[in-house]
Amino acid sequence: METSDIIATIGVTLLLIAFFLQSLKVIKSESVTYNLLNFMGAAIASYASYLIPFLPFVILEAVWSMVALYGLIKIIKQNSVSR
Repeated sequence: METSDIIATIGVTLLLIAFFLQSLKVIKSESVTYNLLNFMGAAIASYASYLIPFLPFVILEAVWSMVALYGLIKIIKQNSVSR
């Protein structure tokens, strides 16, 4: 197994954990945990796609991570305002 495979496996695993936990209603899609798992998983998967290099997935995962980061920042700002 190559380094890029290991990195990609870690990223995809984080994405799948987020998906399963949200689908099983263990976490909400508006939670810090969900958005953090999506951000980290997509960013790692994007980097792995860059290493192989496979541009379509670099773009897909980069956009996914940016959307998750936006959601994470939004949640953190809402939590800090409501305190």
